[in-house]
Amino acid sequence: MLLYIGTLFNYPHGAHNVVVVSKEGYDGCNTTPSDAKVYTSGNDQVTLVNGFNNFICSYSGHCDSGMKIQIYVS
Repeated sequence: MLLYIGTLFNYPHGAHNVVVVSKEGYDGCNTTPSDAKVYTSGNDQVTLVNGFNNFICSYSGHCDSGMKIQIYVS
């Protein structure tokens, strides 16, 4: 049996993005490393991995204003 664990991010295209970041990137609201996966479609389906999955919006001031989410999968 194959089990898909994922999430869907819906937002106005061009108004936000979804960036997969490390714990440090999540805590510090930055997108390091520079090769971070960035989703920009406004209708992004993201596969989650076991453990913590950290996401931020990297548009100026958005993450610092609380546009970030951490999802734990066990």
